[in-house]
Amino acid sequence: MSSVATLNNGLKYPLVGLGLWKIPNEVAAEQVYQAIKQGYRAFDGATDYGNEVEVGQGIKKALDEGLVKREELVIISKLWNTFHHPKNVPINLNKNLKDLQLDYIDLYYIHFPIATKFIPIESKYPPAFGFENEEGFEFEDVPLLDTYRALEEQVKLGKIKSIGVSNFSGALLQDLLRGAKIKPVALQIEHHPYLVQDRLIQYAQSQKIQVVAYSSFGPLSFIELDSELAKTTPPLFENEVIKKIASNHNKTPSQILLRWATQRGIAVIPKSSNKERLLQNLTVENFDLTKDELKEILSLDKGLRFNDPWTWKNAGIPTFV
Repeated sequence: MSSVATLNNGLKYPLVGLGLWKIPNEVAAEQVYQAIKQGYRAFDGATDYGNEVEVGQGIKKALDEGLVKREELVIISKLWNTFHHPKNVPINLNKNLKDLQLDYIDLYYIHFPIATKFIPIESKYPPAFGFENEEGFEFEDVPLLDTYRALEEQVKLGKIKSIGVSNFSGALLQDLLRGAKIKPVALQIEHHPYLVQDRLIQYAQSQKIQVVAYSSFGPLSFIELDSELAKTTPPLFENEVIKKIASNHNKTPSQILLRWATQRGIAVIPKSSNKERLLQNLTVENFDLTKDELKEILSLDKGLRFNDPWTWKNAGIPTFV
């Protein structure tokens, strides 16, 4: 297992978890089950990934076989944009719980700080972004704090243990902290050497909020989504700095990128269907980068954001910076 961080509410959170984004439904159950066998204890999912039924099957199989106890797992899901209204928050959460076959979720994020028009879950699942017309998003006038208050109620009911926020800027996070009764435990952001977001990370850490990085390998995750930016950006695995540091430690470029994050206290959620790479990712903390190597990787920052709704549908939304 990876090392474990203690969140501001006492929850133990492994610094290396398994990301469930884009894991095909037909293999999700087996991948989750095998990952538990290998030692993974944190599983990062979401409503929008559309694979929670199968993820739940993998978890249940491992629990039924006694491979792990429920309290040893950190199961994560996310509230989707179309369910931000307080009356709709329980609809989304109850769907997550039913699909995952769980009584509670350990960490539940607001996936994006975007409230869009409600779409009944039975009419569209996974819900996607809800583009209703050629003009782009149809928004719903729901302040983020109202959504957060509804999640705080779900904590009181015992359906979620912890609340997190995802894709929030520093200003949004600061504003939320002014009104939150239950402090968020985690901030999940796109984070890799091409998008460091160092000031945001420093602020979150100063507030005792765990930073969780997604897309640790930069453009790689977005090429299959037909992102022009991802396709025209040099892969991090082929970057000369990353390759040199990997050679210094006799490690793979992916291990260097993950260790660059975890060594600075940032959790990671890489995805892999390869058993050997799953184990490599899980044991990424068995070496340390030097201070100079950490700085050298930091210097690769280009401010390149690949997960940006502006590029999906130009609807007048500011980018998350």
